[in-house]
Amino acid sequence: METVKGRPAAAELQCGSGTKNRNASYVSRAHQLRMDADLCDAWQLYASPEAVGCVEKCATFFSFLLIIVTFPFSLFECFKVVQEFERAVIFRLGRLRKGGVRGPGLFFVLPCIDTYRKVDLRTVSFDVPPQEVLTRDSVTVAVDAVVYYRIKEPLNAVIRVADYSASTRLLAATTLRNVLGMRDLAQLLSDREAISHMMQTNLDVATDPWGVEVERVEIKDVRLPVQLQRAMAAEAEADREARAKIIAAEGEIKASKALREASLVMIDNPTALQLRYLQSLNTISAEKNSTIIFPFPMDFLKTFLTGAGSSIPPPDFQN
Repeated sequence: METVKGRPAAAELQCGSGTKNRNASYVSRAHQLRMDADLCDAWQLYASPEAVGCVEKCATFFSFLLIIVTFPFSLFECFKVVQEFERAVIFRLGRLRKGGVRGPGLFFVLPCIDTYRKVDLRTVSFDVPPQEVLTRDSVTVAVDAVVYYRIKEPLNAVIRVADYSASTRLLAATTLRNVLGMRDLAQLLSDREAISHMMQTNLDVATDPWGVEVERVEIKDVRLPVQLQRAMAAEAEADREARAKIIAAEGEIKASKALREASLVMIDNPTALQLRYLQSLNTISAEKNSTIIFPFPMDFLKTFLTGAGSSIPPPDFQN
């Protein structure tokens, strides 16, 4: 009976694992179909325009006829050259031609019906105008930055956005405001690299559909209000004065300990006190001042002090 009962359990486990495998295969198949659909849409957008009509055929025929009539002068208008760092996107009667972008090198266009637009693939830099930003701790600062970007997909840069340069500039200004608005003043002054990296990531994600790649973002300058600069300078000066006083107090403590140890040494050896006295005289005389010093023996003064103390009679407490 146990074996009979165990069989349906094993079959159930096998069925569950088979269901999971089928679900995973369905998910992967759906993902693959979605990717294929995206590729088909892109191909229809870029490489497979609609069927050419009668008017377009006539326009193309007359364009070729114009080339033949004006030959060889028409060759100067039919052959175009793009540099190594450039690409050309060609439109025929408003439709994108098959083959995508052209270049670098020589390509052929038909007069009167073909138009093309050159796209520069080199890295371009621009300055973000100073932005008045209110930080998270309610401090108004003016921040400007510089952005470096390049075109990685010329087709998207021409078709998906009207002016990729102006759009990137405006997006950089708004992104700078949004990123700095989430930071404190201390973080803004100390974590410039993290802010630049975060701004670059946000810009790169936003401009990716336009075929633009943001390579680098750098914060140039952070300008604080004059009153805030004075307050920060006063705070820093007070901090430095406090540290100076603490250091001076620690030095006094160490000096007092050293003087105490020196006094203990001088008590055990009276000659050390005399040597210290002579060293002080040498130091004073080396300064070339108008002070005249007459050395006076300490033993002679001690004799007078002990003699005066012995001549005084002791007090009488009986009367």
